[in-house]
Amino acid sequence: MQPLVTFFFNHMDQFLPVDRLYENENWVAFHHPQPDYPLHILILPKQSIPSLATAPLESQEVYGDLIEAVQRLVRLFLLEERGYRLITNGGPNQSIPQWHWHLISEQLGEPHD
Repeated sequence: MQPLVTFFFNHMDQFLPVDRLYENENWVAFHHPQPDYPLHILILPKQSIPSLATAPLESQEVYGDLIEAVQRLVRLFLLEERGYRLITNGGPNQSIPQWHWHLISEQLGEPHD
């Protein structure tokens, strides 16, 4: 499975069949296709990074872009007022072999300009 995920994220992320909520050079965010929370957003790197434990330390731009993506989504969905959590899973708790983040809230929110 890992080689397929690696190929996809290295060459085909633009074909991801989702409505993108936010995107920058290194990350893409969209609603979770099987949400566990009223607001459940996935944030994935555009490059293949199997897990947080294997994330390259020398890629500071990637992590700055992650913070930018999260901050924009928090503002877009007014999550500072509603409350939110940002979660990444690892080891046996990670369901797919691609590092990703879950931005979740117990309150459903519509995007706000």
